[in-house]
Amino acid sequence: MADAYVALANEQSKSTNPGKVSAAFLYAAARFNTYITASESSSAEDYASRKENSLNYFMSEYKKMLVEHSTDYYENFHEYLENKNKTHN
Repeated sequence: MADAYVALANEQSKSTNPGKVSAAFLYAAARFNTYITASESSSAEDYASRKENSLNYFMSEYKKMLVEHSTDYYENFHEYLENKNKTHN
């Protein structure tokens, strides 16, 4: 599933600033993850009681993924960015 989203982002980056594509990606993830937490709650009060743990979980997971991919790009910088027209996301 992630590859489909990355492919869409790569396609959109051809005609839009990649920073804007990234911002849209982050916005969509935040919106969907908030929906997941809310939809699994039985009431607004239940949602409020879950909200902080949910925020911590999603932020922690995002940081782990970002560190993992940043390390990968550091270790493979020349291979991945040898030809900037070639996409390796």
